[in-house]
Amino acid sequence: MKHAYLALSLATILNTPLVAFAADKTQAQDSIEHIEVAGQVIKSQGLSVKNETIDGPFGDNLALQDIARSVTPISSELIEQLNITTLQDVLAVSPNTYSASGFGAPSLPTIRGQLGELFQDGTRRQAGNNGFGVPLSFNSIEQIDVVKGAPPVLFGSSQRNGGFVNLHSKQASTDESKGKASLSAGRWDQYSAQIDFTAPIIKDKVGFRVSYEHLDHGSYYDYSGTKSDSLFAALRILPDDKSSWDINFELYQVEFTDNAGINRPTQALIDHGLYITGQGVQANGSTVPAAGSIVSPTGLVNIDRSTVLTDPDNQNEATTYLIHSIYKRELSANASIKNISYFQHLQREEIAQNSFVEIIDGADTAQNRTELTYQWNSDQQTIFAFDVRYNKVLGYSQFTTEADLPIDLTGPLSNRRIPLTDAQKARLVELRPGVFVSPGAQYDINNDGSGDFNLSDTTDSRSWQTGFAIQQDSDWTDKFHTSVGYRVDYYDVEARDPIAPQGQTAASDSIHDTLQSGQVSFNYKLNVDFTGYGAASYNEATSNSMAGGNVLGGGNVISAQNFATENTLVEFGLKYAPTNSDWYADGALFSQRRSLRNRDGSNTGIRTTGFESQVFYDAYPYWLSAGYSYIDAQYDNSASSQDSAQVADAFDNSRPDIIAGTGVGAPSFTPFAPSNSQVQGIPEQSFSFNGNYSINSKWQTGFSGLYTKSYPLDLLQTVKIRDQYTLNINTSYAFTPSTKLRLDVNNITNQKNWRPVFEGGYFGATLAFPELPINAKLTLTHKF
Repeated sequence: MKHAYLALSLATILNTPLVAFAADKTQAQDSIEHIEVAGQVIKSQGLSVKNETIDGPFGDNLALQDIARSVTPISSELIEQLNITTLQDVLAVSPNTYSASGFGAPSLPTIRGQLGELFQDGTRRQAGNNGFGVPLSFNSIEQIDVVKGAPPVLFGSSQRNGGFVNLHSKQASTDESKGKASLSAGRWDQYSAQIDFTAPIIKDKVGFRVSYEHLDHGSYYDYSGTKSDSLFAALRILPDDKSSWDINFELYQVEFTDNAGINRPTQALIDHGLYITGQGVQANGSTVPAAGSIVSPTGLVNIDRSTVLTDPDNQNEATTYLIHSIYKRELSANASIKNISYFQHLQREEIAQNSFVEIIDGADTAQNRTELTYQWNSDQQTIFAFDVRYNKVLGYSQFTTEADLPIDLTGPLSNRRIPLTDAQKARLVELRPGVFVSPGAQYDINNDGSGDFNLSDTTDSRSWQTGFAIQQDSDWTDKFHTSVGYRVDYYDVEARDPIAPQGQTAASDSIHDTLQSGQVSFNYKLNVDFTGYGAASYNEATSNSMAGGNVLGGGNVISAQNFATENTLVEFGLKYAPTNSDWYADGALFSQRRSLRNRDGSNTGIRTTGFESQVFYDAYPYWLSAGYSYIDAQYDNSASSQDSAQVADAFDNSRPDIIAGTGVGAPSFTPFAPSNSQVQGIPEQSFSFNGNYSINSKWQTGFSGLYTKSYPLDLLQTVKIRDQYTLNINTSYAFTPSTKLRLDVNNITNQKNWRPVFEGGYFGATLAFPELPINAKLTLTHKF
């Protein structure tokens, strides 16, 4: 069936109807019988999720309608059609994936109101600290699977459980040579180039693929930009007709901007672009931004949305390389084996003028998973998995002296800069001349019974994760299928302070723990077109810091709470995948309970319930899709915290005509008592739609749009982002079958939209991110 789908797709691309004629000439000449077989013209353009197969999370080669989860597979054709270049862009096609800006460089997906995991070829990649990390290059990717809910037992215990994205690496071809080159230019001097080529080395046995991408992006935002290079290489080996081996490598280097958006997000700023001026003043009279500073408003002005919390002297760059190996072999008629290996090395350095420091001086992650699949009979199949993962992180961090609300963005750059005082330096450790970071543990030097240092995420940690999983798939009838899985993971973790203060013995600790997860699901074919399903899972996960490392907490020990994150999911859905129709649709009701890692390292319980649905129609010359999501996200009788309780705390009441300030001072870290309040920063409803129309065989035009319902920025709901929408259009023209020019115009109505800056709402009363105004990009693609 898969080969049939492939043949149909290729026929569509080539615009060749599958029509066959046959005649039986074996009879006598005077009684020739003419037999005519006419096939239906294939209209699919490869832009629907309907016929995509899913590999990895629940087994291999599974049809979308046979997976008992809400899933959106995004093919390479769909990636190109929707102009997906960041993880935020998946919202265009996958419901309930609305995300914060991730300080302008999102490194993790957001699914069902919480950060999700990022996998590639079935192994968990290193990613950011609460979403803030290294941007993701799509140079090596040819399919994106968006799955809602915690990772299944085959993928194992992880950290984030709202859902996950599994990236599929490009594969080398062993049977034909082909390539593609593309150049693009966009507003604000945004240029990029990519070349991708694959060819057989030994036909039908060995093939290679090389893809290189260079980005040189200016920015609408002040003092911002991105420069990156990605080199991807892949080798595919087919030793015989029973086995395959795919090996790929990516080297990625990037310089990018930590963009905190605009501070002081009052309702007047969100609704009318009005910004309150006046630099914050400390109790000692200093205008250097610091905790407890108070602003006496001096005016209310229209602020240019490009004026954001950035600095031309900030340093922010990263280098990483990844290696993946996937070996598959059919051992017998009943048994097959798959071995997946992964290694990643990351180095990152950010030194910002507002005193923020994050330096990853080497993070190494290695993982190997072996899966054995045994088919007992035509109805019963078992998958056994053995998994080992190693993670080592040496990193230095300092975020304790940041202060955003006191800064007047309309003033000179000096307003934004935070030179450390001698007293602040005394509570930190000098990593190298002029660079101060937190130690990785607390020390009481003056013996007064309290610690004398500021702590953040500094650590030198190592962890071993060893897991065993089993999954049983059963076909009880032609209509009823079940899947049951269980996994146990054993963790062996140690952490030490890599930069203890002078004269102190570096603190260290170790911990061992066992985490479990389980899942059960069913599919029931109501008829040939409709499949109903139900799924439930329980997952024990970890809580980690930057690059997946572990830190020393209170008492200089690794907190057992870091290994006590419990997550549950109950989901029921219906999938419509008719065999003789161009439509696909599904819908899901869900209830999830999961934990969110706070900025201070603690965990907060969140319960979400909701509904999501997606619809696709793909029949030349039309393609349409739509997605709707509703989510009710509440704290599960859990405590939470914000950088400040509300934006009014930053101001005194000297200008009540501008703002009724409370005079508390800001930032003023505010813990909130356990509650069932609405989680801030998440729209309850969103609606996305996309379309494409082929005017003729050369010229196409398309559109996309996103609507989000009003939602609160801060926990106290003093400021809200109103209902907002974004409309995009595109058109492409093929000069030849190989050469195409495409124009994308984004935010065509020039809406002044906003997003939260950080996941979890910690900066909800402090920062808001202004989305881009109308902008355009021109892309020239040539296939060879």
